[in-house]
Amino acid sequence: MSDAKSDAKSDSRSGAPKEPSELSFVDRHIGPDESAIATLLSTIGVETLDELAAKALPAGILDPAAADAVAPGLEHLPPAATETEALAELRALADSNTVAVSMIGQGYFDTLTPPALRRNILENPAWYTAYTPYQPEISQGRLEALLNFQTMVTDLTALEVANASMLDEGTAAAEAMTLMQRAVRGSRNHLAVDTDIYAQTAAVLATRAAPLGIEIVTADLRNGLPDLPDGGEFFGVIAQLPGASGRVNDWTTLVTQAHERGALVAIGADLLALTLITPPGEIGADVAFGSTQRFGVPMGFGGPHAGYLSVHSKHARQLPGRLVGVSKDADGSPAYRLALQTREQHIRRDKATSNICTAQVLLAVMAAMYASYHGADGLRAIAKRVHRHAQTVAAELVAAGIEVVHDSFFDTVLSHVPGRAREVQAAAKQRGINVWLVDDDHVSVSCDEATTQEHLTAVLESFSVTATDSTNRAAFTGPDIATRTSEFLTHPAFTRYRTETEMMRYLRSLADKDIALDRSMIPLGSCTMKLNAAAEMEPITWPEFARQHPFAPAADTPGLRRVIADLQTWLAGITGYDAVSLQPNAGSQGEYAGLLAIQAYHGARGDSGRDVCLIPSSAHGTNAASAALAGMKVVVVGCRANGDVDLDDLRAKVAAHQDQLSALMITYPSTHGVYEHDVADICAAVHDAGGQVYVDGANLNALVGLARPGRFGGDVSHLNLHKTFCIPHGGGGPGVGPVAVRDHLAPYLPGHPLAAELPDEHTVSAAPYGSASILPITWAYIRMMGARGLRSASLVAIASANYIARRLDEYYPVLYTGENGMVAHECILDLRAITKATGVTVDDVAKRLTDYGFHAPTMSFPVAGTLMVEPTESESLTEVDAFCDAMIAIRAEIDQVGSGAWPADDNPLRGAPHTAQCLLVTEWSHPYTREQAAYPLGPSFRPKVWPPVRRIDGAYGDRNLVCSCPPVEAFA
Repeated sequence: MSDAKSDAKSDSRSGAPKEPSELSFVDRHIGPDESAIATLLSTIGVETLDELAAKALPAGILDPAAADAVAPGLEHLPPAATETEALAELRALADSNTVAVSMIGQGYFDTLTPPALRRNILENPAWYTAYTPYQPEISQGRLEALLNFQTMVTDLTALEVANASMLDEGTAAAEAMTLMQRAVRGSRNHLAVDTDIYAQTAAVLATRAAPLGIEIVTADLRNGLPDLPDGGEFFGVIAQLPGASGRVNDWTTLVTQAHERGALVAIGADLLALTLITPPGEIGADVAFGSTQRFGVPMGFGGPHAGYLSVHSKHARQLPGRLVGVSKDADGSPAYRLALQTREQHIRRDKATSNICTAQVLLAVMAAMYASYHGADGLRAIAKRVHRHAQTVAAELVAAGIEVVHDSFFDTVLSHVPGRAREVQAAAKQRGINVWLVDDDHVSVSCDEATTQEHLTAVLESFSVTATDSTNRAAFTGPDIATRTSEFLTHPAFTRYRTETEMMRYLRSLADKDIALDRSMIPLGSCTMKLNAAAEMEPITWPEFARQHPFAPAADTPGLRRVIADLQTWLAGITGYDAVSLQPNAGSQGEYAGLLAIQAYHGARGDSGRDVCLIPSSAHGTNAASAALAGMKVVVVGCRANGDVDLDDLRAKVAAHQDQLSALMITYPSTHGVYEHDVADICAAVHDAGGQVYVDGANLNALVGLARPGRFGGDVSHLNLHKTFCIPHGGGGPGVGPVAVRDHLAPYLPGHPLAAELPDEHTVSAAPYGSASILPITWAYIRMMGARGLRSASLVAIASANYIARRLDEYYPVLYTGENGMVAHECILDLRAITKATGVTVDDVAKRLTDYGFHAPTMSFPVAGTLMVEPTESESLTEVDAFCDAMIAIRAEIDQVGSGAWPADDNPLRGAPHTAQCLLVTEWSHPYTREQAAYPLGPSFRPKVWPPVRRIDGAYGDRNLVCSCPPVEAFA
């Protein structure tokens, strides 16, 4: 059995064979053992995994690899390490980092994560292995946590509606910009931006604005809006509170002036500061945006962190990203769901309000529970202590004759030290403290929750100031910033869980309402819900990785930079490209960065008129949304009946737009779950017309070790580290979406203004290396799998998908297969004829699977009325068979409906999911039994996961939009 799991057993760091009883990490990661793989192959009708690959993939792109050779592109990988060895290597890299006291600020602050939250959320697979809550009946726990997040944001910003998080503060600002332009309408294209915003935010705004034709006017807005020389008008205004310099400014007058000129105002606000300062909503601002990082989420060298965006209710339907709302279930009980899902790009595509992959759910949950654990009083106390520490620094500097530039500040003190700034910075560094060098004459010092009196003494010494005794210290005499009078966080969600006992039980109760990978296979096609191994997850909480500021001196972070460099090299080899950027912090951002690189390349060659992006009708909706954000015109290419791109239609579209053709975006294997055999011809047709080929790497799980997009025609791809490379989905974020390119596009990869080693242009995320603190997960996965292990993972994923296709095809026809009747790593089950004959829908099947203890596959994507199933390599044959048994049993239930034995409007499928409460009634009035409802294959089939609510009425929730915590009485 060439290159199956058994081949990986001899692949240790030393190269010595392992004893038969010793399982390698590969054996722990890949679910089916050697015997199970034999069963998979027998059912499929092939002898070996290599034979399966040869039948599934086109010969022209397949990288051959004999049992004794490493697949091309993987030669650069070190031999597979054990878990102990990989963790020891990461430990050594971590130890090479320096954890300095961070007083840099600039949007990133040290924070004290309560151990109860770290252990029960961040380190808990019940939370980090969950998927986006598109199946709300089995996602009530994380939906409630996200509703708490939205409520926290609306309370603190004093605006009515907030979404369920953004990727970071920079991208939240960019979304605020485009939201304001949509809301104002008309032909206005000017945005006024105050000079005192964070440099990284300004850079992301500039990147996002350029393709959309938005003109940014940067000015000191304390004196109001400037006049435009051409008589044009602003659609929006963006300012920061506090500013990047630390200054706290009252923006009330600016808001009034902007509204008088018909413009909207967005304020980038620090949520901790808003516990003291009058919030944006109370001064008339239309939008607030920012980061929730300092609410218990470590800096992590830049991420992941949950950004936020809040608006007045009149703009709720313009709000991008995900929005949790309150609806009701079939029994009339309150229930949560994602609201307004019709805005999402898989439906509206290039007309979507944003690219929906814009959430950081796991980190939003952390921030919300941090607010719940501390409550309003606790947050106020933290904010007052932070402000008091900053006042101490200012008072001592002034007493020593050093100028403090601003007298109104929250946590950051900007000092004027003519010609001495670098000297002060160096002196602070000698004392283990990093401060922010503004220029040769100015240094700023930021205080945070982790700041101590000892830190204050040391940082003052770096200015050659000796701190006075606290009893004799004169108070700083600046204006009082504590102007907030309104209450916040009064809902019981923020007043009930003060003790660790209560918080622990609350988090457990929420987790019990969800199905995550710790309970069940999640067979989501297109999403690759594979094992997130504990050994991969362990390093992300190490302080040497977690407590690093993204703008810390490079000398502090050699270990993290080695992880980044290794991944860039490894991922380039795996994909066949020449250069990789890890800055994009979601697949959507990777797509966007790749398209920007293509557009910049054309522009540098004088082909600025190339703006047409060809996208197959089968493609991920994210593709069209990203193309629109990149300023491109989307032209849809048709597909054949078998799901492949229609080569004739492609050639016709290429000919029609030859001079304007910028790029083709294709997903490979296709979104239909097959390896298209025309892929080389498709790429050649686009290249011949002067276009570039973007290969969406969402399905790379079916290519690693088998084929390399950078070698079969791709010019650029984004990868999903939260799919193929084991970063967990976290309930809908975090993610990482690196972009990989050929040499000619490398100069146009994302840069950053605050990273000397990167160019200044094309910044797509707030931090230079995006969500750097979770990169050790992927590093550990690749390090422990090795070349043969990675190839085996791809082969077993393909085998498991083809096994499911064979077992279920006679019950639910498999919609698309390749030339030899094979699927890739996923298969689409077609229920359209079943629905037409019986009235049973994909929704009914999805909800009924809950009664069997399973999460549903992907519904109605990419084809309405179908289910897309992806088992991944991590699921055992036992689990895969249990899923198939459930689906076959459901088909028998459908036949009962079709035969008339059960009415179309009253059967176990239409009644699903069934809660324990709905069964506990005196009279059971349905034509099926309680046992059939609750245990359709008997109580011994698999552990019962009881859904907490019945089927949810989505339309009711959209008509009656409620997006913050409802009163407790609603659940009585």
